[in-house]
Amino acid sequence: MKTEKELKELWIKFFTEHGFKRIPGYSIIPENDPTVLFTTAGMHPLVPYLLGEPHPYGNKIFDVQRCIRTNDIDSVGDNSHLTFFEMLGNWTLGSCNKREMIKLSFEFLTSSDYLNIPVNKLAVSVFAGDETAPKDEEAYNAWKDCGVKEIFYLNKEHNWWALGGGIGPCGPDSEMFYDTGKPKCCETCSPACDCGKYLEIWNDVFMQYLVKESGGKVEKLKHPNIDTGMGFERTIAVLNGVNSVYDFGCLRKVIEFINDKAKVKYEDSEKAVRSYRIITDHLRSSVFILGDERGVVPSNIGQGYILRRFIRRSINCARNIQFDCKYFSDIADIYVDEYGKEYADIDKNRNFIKDELQKEVEKFSKAIEEGHREFNKVILGIEKHKEFALKNGEIVDNVISGKSAFRLYDTFGFPIELTKELAFERGYKVDEEDFKIKFKEHQEKSRVASAGIFKGGLADSSRQSAFLHTATHLLLAALQKKYGFDVKQRGSNITPERLRFDFNLDHKMTPQEIKEIEDFVNNAIQQEIPVKCEVMSIEEAKESGAEGIFTNKYGEEVKVYTIGHISKEICGGPHADNTKELHHFKIIKEESSSSGIRRIKAILD
Repeated sequence: MKTEKELKELWIKFFTEHGFKRIPGYSIIPENDPTVLFTTAGMHPLVPYLLGEPHPYGNKIFDVQRCIRTNDIDSVGDNSHLTFFEMLGNWTLGSCNKREMIKLSFEFLTSSDYLNIPVNKLAVSVFAGDETAPKDEEAYNAWKDCGVKEIFYLNKEHNWWALGGGIGPCGPDSEMFYDTGKPKCCETCSPACDCGKYLEIWNDVFMQYLVKESGGKVEKLKHPNIDTGMGFERTIAVLNGVNSVYDFGCLRKVIEFINDKAKVKYEDSEKAVRSYRIITDHLRSSVFILGDERGVVPSNIGQGYILRRFIRRSINCARNIQFDCKYFSDIADIYVDEYGKEYADIDKNRNFIKDELQKEVEKFSKAIEEGHREFNKVILGIEKHKEFALKNGEIVDNVISGKSAFRLYDTFGFPIELTKELAFERGYKVDEEDFKIKFKEHQEKSRVASAGIFKGGLADSSRQSAFLHTATHLLLAALQKKYGFDVKQRGSNITPERLRFDFNLDHKMTPQEIKEIEDFVNNAIQQEIPVKCEVMSIEEAKESGAEGIFTNKYGEEVKVYTIGHISKEICGGPHADNTKELHHFKIIKEESSSSGIRRIKAILD
């Protein structure tokens, strides 16, 4: 058996001994990356380095990264899916020695000094090859030489990795699975099945290729890399011989807490198990989002929308098991006590987390009342339509359309489960297929609105993105010159077309103030100032006066970008070489982002 602490210590020990340097984990809210709402893997903050920029820690690094993924949210409640999880990752930058990485992976998994997983319990998959790239025989032979017996060639759907949107570094991968001992579902049973026999625990990605534009050809990457990621919770479950990720450690503690307070018990039904697990998972995700240093709160857009969905889904599940939502604060305390030492931001923001949870519970209670009224309006509308149709000899079914059900869900936060339940009580049914179509359409619109086109932010290598990134440094300097050094960056989002910059300010900027900020930035551009990059210790950076509002995410060595006497910031880059490359800076919009936070959108023309 291994505890969570022991697994992390083994990970750190193993890769340190093999010449890798540990880098700090990043915020769960991405900076300068419009492609994702949350940090979904350890590689997201590392994209500039995967594209060839030197990393301050060298070319062999590893970390422990907190992540949130929502693509499998409907699967949460089963044995293995979570929205929040910790990822154990390591990277080899600038080279792609598959045999070396596979050998390291095998050693960590099977050595008696580390995880001690029996070789006969391991299965792996490798890329089968297609018109994009050849069959990965090198990876296959490397696993075979290690002594692994079950090796599967799988297609691109299962063994090819690419950034969201398909633009950027990509390549074949090799996934590692634990054989749970379940019987094969069929003669061709493999890790591609969903039968549960094979549980994925680790993935080695061989970034050998690059796609520069949507629909573009795959080219060889000038600086190939290896990126690996081990699912922390799944691995802990395997090492302790439990059936699900919810059956061990802190997650189990929360399940037991709920079971002590709820009227419907965990063991009562499959529906109860699912409700317990959703509450347990979603509240953990909510704690980490609310506690993050970048300050997301429930709202109707972006990260705030996902956060609101987590909390309200938890409330609905609490209703299913007759669990009083006043205990959400106690669950938050369990999580902060567990993770607060490692992630200081959630400990610092403990009271804020609990207050926001309670506020959302109260708001949702009001939304439910309003939703009930709107539901009754929907029924009344159908009844009137039925009366009119009956006069014309037509028959109208007692069906609530997917459009109406989705409006109740999206506009009033009314859960589809509650709509179905009330419909049943009134002798109606819901067109669930139409609801799913409307829901998918909404997801796609939200994804496009939040992500833009994937060539944005620091997730690409375009010079225009680098220029706009440099412009944010000048913009912050201008704001601090105007309003004082209490003004800090509260978030940013960069595409090749524009920058978006959030900062704290207690009033709406006047047209004259906006002009003064523009003039300051454009004056710096006209001075043709070189942009200087230095690698130094975090202590040296602080002593030099470098700006860095998220300093707890940095390690011992950082990059500091200096623009004359105007700006000095800790930053990952990339940037312009000289301010003259920015040409001309123009603010196109200044607006409120949230309470006390203003947002500037600007372009370079």
